[in-house]
Amino acid sequence: MESTPLDTTIVIPTHTEERWSSLVRTIACATSQANEPAEVVVVVDHNPDLFRRIQRDLPGVTVLENAYAKGVSGNRNTGAFHAKTALVAFMDDDITAGPEWLGRLIEPFADPRVVGTGGGITPAWEGKEPRWMPAEFLWAVGGSYAGMPTETSPIRNVWSASMVVRREVFDAVGGFRVGFGKLGDRNRPEDTELCLRMSAHAGGQWMYVPGAMIRHEVPANRSTFPWFVKRCYAEGRGKVQMAGLDDGGSDTLGAERSYLWSLPKAALRNLGAGLTGKGADNFLRAGGIVAGVAAAGWGGVVETVAAKRAPKVLEPAR
Repeated sequence: MESTPLDTTIVIPTHTEERWSSLVRTIACATSQANEPAEVVVVVDHNPDLFRRIQRDLPGVTVLENAYAKGVSGNRNTGAFHAKTALVAFMDDDITAGPEWLGRLIEPFADPRVVGTGGGITPAWEGKEPRWMPAEFLWAVGGSYAGMPTETSPIRNVWSASMVVRREVFDAVGGFRVGFGKLGDRNRPEDTELCLRMSAHAGGQWMYVPGAMIRHEVPANRSTFPWFVKRCYAEGRGKVQMAGLDDGGSDTLGAERSYLWSLPKAALRNLGAGLTGKGADNFLRAGGIVAGVAAAGWGGVVETVAAKRAPKVLEPAR
């Protein structure tokens, strides 16, 4: 069958059998899309037992082993470089998506200037949503946050839990930067860094499609305040490290500065709501904003000092 400009391969990275039931659900979502993918590829991150189990128990998908160093960046690259279609979609192994998800994400590619798209993400809490969680910080648990566009719009970056890329541009920039990304408990914004390089290379743009909504699982252990602070700290470190990788002289952290300037208003809005009797939870959310900013700021300081002492150069896969 002849390939078309909108044919898509879906890549799902995975690494642990602890997420087996989630992985099975995600694969079911991928294979039941109204816009049928040309291929669904599951890539296993240096876990031979899991690799063999998928081969044995989940027919109908292509199973590969990470061809790069351990970590999600190399895992995704392995699947994307295997693809032969014009578009490559990425799903995390702990998400669910409706049957229209892929179709909505590929619609903007009718415009040749579009290099990638990303969809809206709703946190699927294992327990109750924390009372102190500010809507502006839902990114910390992999969700779309307050202030993002509410209709399809150009955006600087999207998230790889729900992402489609134009493969020729992805290949041209070498894919995700191996060695920079999630590995164990360490988080780095490898998807943001990829978006910046793809836009710069092609002079193109990314589109955010909030209607292409997925649900991203949030385990109970990621609903605690200490985890939230740790995650914000890691993001502060990661964004400073990302800025150090940019050799194009662009304003890499411009979007982060704009976001930070919006947070004092959000904190005051929550305080005002609390003072006018709209619920004590508003005080907690205001405190969450302050704690998140402080943790991210401290992470940025720590990374700045560490980079001066031991600078590292991380290269894309190709």
